[in-house]
Amino acid sequence: MAVKQKMIRIIIGKIGCDIHERGTLVLARAFRDAGMEVIYLGRFQTADAIAKTAVDEDANIIALSDHTGSMRYIADQMMEALKKYKGTDIPVIAGGLIAKKDLPYLEKLGVTGNFGPGTPLPTIIEHIRKTVEMKQAASD
Repeated sequence: MAVKQKMIRIIIGKIGCDIHERGTLVLARAFRDAGMEVIYLGRFQTADAIAKTAVDEDANIIALSDHTGSMRYIADQMMEALKKYKGTDIPVIAGGLIAKKDLPYLEKLGVTGNFGPGTPLPTIIEHIRKTVEMKQAASD
């Protein structure tokens, strides 16, 4: 008898005043089509709200989206909020308009992916799956 795999549960959030959500909605749909459970918190969120939801919902991963060029600051806030809510074991990925000069900083912070506009959906989905698999393997 095959063991049924648990669906990947992903929290998607937009921190701050970024009004651009078309890409985020496309991603949410692609993740659902790929068999993931998506909890999209919408625009104008705080890092605290996203971190608390991720911990409360036992999320496997958090996906942040920003099209204002503020991911460096958003990621800082997210990582601090995850410490506050004891969710530092939840991986964080990011996408949107991310300055190339910020990529090393984000990676050092622990934010992976850091996908820009036009990244193929299968690339992002595969990154999520591998990230969640690595986290689960590390905790076994």
